[in-house]
Amino acid sequence: MSSKMDAHFSSAKTIPMLAQTFTTAADGVLLRPMTSADLPRAHALTTEMRWPHRPADWELAFSHGEGLVAERDGEVIATGLRWRWGERHATIGLVVVSPACQGRRIGHRMMSALLEGLDGHTVLLHATAQGRGLYERLGFMRTGEIRQHQGVAQPAPLVAPGPGWRLRPAGLQEAPALQALDAAARGMPRHALIQDLLDSAEACVVLDHEGEPKGFAMLRRFGRGHAIGPVVAPDAEGAKALIAHLAGLNAGHFTRIDIDFASGLAEWLESFGLLRVDAPTTMVRGASVAPPPGAPALFAIVMQALG
Repeated sequence: MSSKMDAHFSSAKTIPMLAQTFTTAADGVLLRPMTSADLPRAHALTTEMRWPHRPADWELAFSHGEGLVAERDGEVIATGLRWRWGERHATIGLVVVSPACQGRRIGHRMMSALLEGLDGHTVLLHATAQGRGLYERLGFMRTGEIRQHQGVAQPAPLVAPGPGWRLRPAGLQEAPALQALDAAARGMPRHALIQDLLDSAEACVVLDHEGEPKGFAMLRRFGRGHAIGPVVAPDAEGAKALIAHLAGLNAGHFTRIDIDFASGLAEWLESFGLLRVDAPTTMVRGASVAPPPGAPALFAIVMQALG
């Protein structure tokens, strides 16, 4: 069975548990499990919010997780998704409430339902300024910030790896090594996701030290153009080498990258046209997801919803 089929099967098993507590509230709003038939309406909702997600971006996100919709009079007015990574970790994202329905505690009900069954998990999300207060009331704590940079990429000055290091394309059989690097850097196993991204990426470059992969980065279609991410590297110079290579490949085209602000890469990205446009807050409920000492670091995430 393929990894993508595994992801769909896993999602189908967990949705009934979510559905057990769903009823129609006094205001006529029904929370129910999201199905693939809801994806066009979910995409329309993010378009209304001026979020850049394409239908394909929604399909990718839904294929690896499980979602809820809030519905009133047959109309989808809110969405939320969660992704379980292994036995102890999860992320939550694409929590969207139609502007006409905000201020009615629909987001709170959505989040409470998404958190059902995750008491023993570390749960990570990236919060907008508007959502941060809600997440704090639900037990999330601020652990950092993401910097969203984007623009028409200019040719980036190449960063030469040191002696014994080289950049090279990812090999056909390299998925296990990249999955292990991502799990070490993100602090949670996401093997099916990384395989799916590797299969669909327009380019994947590996940072190699004397024949051993130490980092990698992907260039993918996303939103208004392309995104660089994830980016996993042992240090900032390695991350710059990976990013500069992919930004150069995409020079002249719209490019987005969402970095960990603590990486110190913000000013460097702006030097070749990728300007900061947003700064969501990284929040966690439960134990820290920081990588152990000596592990590679996650310099850029896949997307804000998935982490």
